[in-house]
This record gives sequence, structure tokens and C-alpha cells, in this order.
Amino acid sequence: MSENPGPRPVGERPEAGAPQDLVRLLQDFTLEANHYVDAAGGRNDMHRTDLNALAVIMRHSAAGRVVTPGILRTELRLSSPATTALVDRLHASGHLLRERLGTDRRQVQLVMTPKAYQDGSAMFMPLALRMGKAMGAYSADELDVVRRFMTDMVEATVTAREEASRPAPN
Repeated sequence: MSENPGPRPVGERPEAGAPQDLVRLLQDFTLEANHYVDAAGGRNDMHRTDLNALAVIMRHSAAGRVVTPGILRTELRLSSPATTALVDRLHASGHLLRERLGTDRRQVQLVMTPKAYQDGSAMFMPLALRMGKAMGAYSADELDVVRRFMTDMVEATVTAREEASRPAPN
């Protein structure tokens, strides 16, 4: 019979494979990804918010959706003045164009420039290559499990964020 060693001391990592260890690895990945974005963006005088905005625009554009400053404001959770400053900064840096939409031309569509795609590729290609090399060590079946796991973790995080955004009950 094995003895129960009792609770782990604070700060000690749980055994490999425990759910808490996976959560810590996800937290570590998030932190390191943020550090990479800061380093890559810093080399190009771009803020994390700039890169997040370009990612939002790229995702919507790839899906054939129009991107407006309002969409950026909502998705990045920015104030109207902060959104205007962000769009102005990306326009001034040559990463973004403002195009008028519709017949009344009051609504503005945001479009990434070729420079944005070139700079984005230069910033994130080293990461993509390293991640691709690391993924090469896994079989297609293993990657399918990881894909399902990561999809479930994103959905769980979105649900938790939505719950945390609700007013606390009195």
C-alpha cells in the first residue's frame, strides 16, 4: 500500500499529466506568446494592441467580412478615443487604409495594406517556423487530439470570460 503524502507544498508543480499541470502549461504558453508579441512588435515600433488589431482585421477579412472601427472597438474592448488613436497610428505607419463604404460614404472600412502583411510575415515567420518544426514531431492523430483540446480550451476561456463579465449577484 502506498502512503498518501498529503497536500503538496505551495508552488510545487503537480505530477505530469495532472489537469493543473496542463493549465499551468497553457498559462506559460500564453505568457511566452505575449513576450514574443512584445519583442517582435517592439522591433517594429508596434504596440501589442496594434498587432491585435491587425489580427482582428485579418481574421474578419479572410472570412469576407467588412471591418469597421466599431468592430475593432468591440473586439479589443477599447474606448472610442482609444480606437481612433489606434486606427490613426496604424494608418500613419502604412499598415491600414480607411475606405468609405456605401452610397452615403459615412461608414469606414479598415483594410490592411501590403506593408502590413509583409511586416506581419517578417515578425511572425520565425515563430511559425519554430512552431511548425515542433509540431513535426507529432503524428496527424496526435495533432488532431491537440487541436480538439485547444479548441475546447478556447471555448472554456470564452465562457469563463463571459461569466466574469456579468455583474456580480448581490
